[in-house]
Amino acid sequence: MKLYRIGELAKAANVSERTIDYYTKLKLITPEKRTQTNYRLYSIETLNRLKRINELKQEKYTLEEIRSKLELWNKVSDEQVTEKLTSLEIHMQRLEREVKELEPLLSNLKPGQARKMFSSLMPQSLACIEALYILINQGPIA
Repeated sequence: MKLYRIGELAKAANVSERTIDYYTKLKLITPEKRTQTNYRLYSIETLNRLKRINELKQEKYTLEEIRSKLELWNKVSDEQVTEKLTSLEIHMQRLEREVKELEPLLSNLKPGQARKMFSSLMPQSLACIEALYILINQGPIA
């Protein structure tokens, strides 16, 4: 498991070392362990958590609101995630069948009609893909 010293973590998360110190003091993040010379070492999970904190800050959440959200995310069980992923997989399979049923119809569209359909469906499709990526990898697509 890769562990980051504070400077490496700051660079990877695009925040200052001072911010990491502050978040550590507030217990928004915690070091994985310390070296013999007492340097703090942080894990990839901490990097992902910092990225989530930055996203929430950009959405204008306060640090206290962010703390609450992070605590809620920590309470989600593996069983809940597995159940939701299974449900999403079943839904994706149903959508794939529906798309296959539509293929003959779609192949007969004129170019202008196809572009119009594509432009209206693409933002929704990308949002779904982004949501799945975040769920699986615990962070936005970089």
